[in-house]
Amino acid sequence: MSRSRSVAAPTWSRWLVPPAALSVHLAIGQAYAWSVFKPPLESSLHLSGTQSALPFQLAIVMLGLSAAFGGPLVERNGPRWAMFVSMVCFSLGFLISALGAATGQYWLVVVGYGFVGGIGLGIGYISPVSTLMKWFPDRPGMATGIAIMGFGGGALIASPWSSQMLSSFGATQGGIAEAFVVHGVVYAIFMSLGVFLVRVPREGWRPAGWKPAEKNERALITTANVSARNAIRTPQFWFLWIVLCFNVTAGIGILEKAAPMITNFFAETATPISVSAAAGFVALLSLANMAGRLVWSSASDAIGRKNMYRVYLGVGAVLYLVIALAGDSSSFVFILCAMGILSFYGGGFSTAPAYLKDLFGTYQVGAIHGRLLTAWSTAGVLGPLIVNAIADHQEAAGKSGPSLYTTSLFIMIGLLVVAFVANELIRPVNPKFHEPAAAAAGKNVAAASQGGS
Repeated sequence: MSRSRSVAAPTWSRWLVPPAALSVHLAIGQAYAWSVFKPPLESSLHLSGTQSALPFQLAIVMLGLSAAFGGPLVERNGPRWAMFVSMVCFSLGFLISALGAATGQYWLVVVGYGFVGGIGLGIGYISPVSTLMKWFPDRPGMATGIAIMGFGGGALIASPWSSQMLSSFGATQGGIAEAFVVHGVVYAIFMSLGVFLVRVPREGWRPAGWKPAEKNERALITTANVSARNAIRTPQFWFLWIVLCFNVTAGIGILEKAAPMITNFFAETATPISVSAAAGFVALLSLANMAGRLVWSSASDAIGRKNMYRVYLGVGAVLYLVIALAGDSSSFVFILCAMGILSFYGGGFSTAPAYLKDLFGTYQVGAIHGRLLTAWSTAGVLGPLIVNAIADHQEAAGKSGPSLYTTSLFIMIGLLVVAFVANELIRPVNPKFHEPAAAAAGKNVAAASQGGS
């Protein structure tokens, strides 16, 4: 697992690194398919909807916390070690959950999937980021977009696969336990491909024909480096934290309640949305989420990170406004706007590492990214809470249709406007936070030599 075992040979192709990252992200992206297990868990273990959501909620919280606290370890020990830890925790989480389902001890499911598996989510999510930045200094947005695209698309594989297993094994305690065991074993095998395939570049390696610019045309792109410790002392970090948190809040608010939202929106129209059509809507949102992670992050390499977030936040607010004003007049408009919002949700995730690299350099970008992901933990609670609490309140007041969500939509617009302002306030990092060039280079060499490279 040491760095010395993963230093690339001179003939190694950097294009093998994104598939290594994808093998991890496609696996841990199963988190977005947790809803498949909610109904059978509720019926077999007599749980409420709130209780059945606990494993997912805890997993998202642990994702942010483990990424924040584990970021420095990932930087120090390298991507192979990080992917291995992620594989062990994520797979072990399923096996612990299987024991809980089989014995009727739901707390084991919460601890297994939510706590242990959530640690695997966080470490796995950030495991390839710094390495991809080093392999693709010429196209950092595209590189991270390819990898992080897998997290958004993991549910497209996991959802039908999990449904099929539950149909075969039965939606009982035993059937759920068997499905969890299969998940744990298969994901361990699949993620091990990334563990053995990933490589780090040799010291001083550069892409053929590429030379780093001594002075970038874009003011926000630095040629200096900032440590993780200093990064969180800068206003730039916290402005970007607000940007990511509110962009994720706006997206996850729709994603978490997608099927019931579209059903409720058009329930009183001449063409109500069927259950199967609502499921198709969820699949479309997953595709938009996945595509946005690659398309928009790649576009950010051309137009710049700040401009890209202007699109996410500004156009996203307009799309929310269109949904609010259109109401139930057109399901096509609703679906199109929702897909746009979810593409910006995914793009916001995949563009964030490149934005951090622009602001703080590559020195400890993985650790800084881990700390930034606490914004995701916050948004994972905030988004569903806003949408569900207001919808429940409006329903109790006797309202229905779009009225259940109008207030939530305007709150999301307000959050995106605040995030837009925060993005505008981001300026180049004050040089007082920069690492001395010689010191940063020395620390990088020291870190490499500790791994034997």
